[in-house]
Amino acid sequence: MKKRSKVQRQKELVDMLKTDPFYTDEELAEVFSVSVQTIRLDRMSLNIPELRERVKNIAESQSTKVRTLGMKEITGEIIDISVGELGISMLEVNEDMIYSKTGTLKDAYIFSLAESLAMAIIDTPKVIMRVANIKCIKFVEKGDRLIAKAEIYRNVDKKHYVKVVINNKKQEQIFRGKFIFEEME
Repeated sequence: MKKRSKVQRQKELVDMLKTDPFYTDEELAEVFSVSVQTIRLDRMSLNIPELRERVKNIAESQSTKVRTLGMKEITGEIIDISVGELGISMLEVNEDMIYSKTGTLKDAYIFSLAESLAMAIIDTPKVIMRVANIKCIKFVEKGDRLIAKAEIYRNVDKKHYVKVVINNKKQEQIFRGKFIFEEME
């Protein structure tokens, strides 16, 4: 395979991060067959922040649209939201979220990621969860990145029916659920 020039690599890097801002430096280094340090230098010269800062910037711009929850009440970080329709959030799994003996993610984090995103997309100030039909499909380990997608698929009177799917960074489905929320007076 022909090696890319620095200019070409940097252009492709910018395009990739515009399409999907969640690439880590390690993943980018693998894609471009260069060192992690080369990717970091490219990002610095292009004024592209590191992954954590990119995610934080996206999350802050999206969180102001949410009426149901405060920013600190949302598990994970909201990446995209169209209130009243759908939303996407992300959770980086760290050591504090892991069961010490099994090395797997505590289920409460998975449920909370799904439930808080589902609540966030509902366009009303107060709701309560009335029904949750959920299924955890795969184990999650430290260092994984979870992407949750929620969509309102029906509204009847003051009830909102929301479907949530969570995938890991390999795009494997690890959770799916359906929720019914009811507006409170």
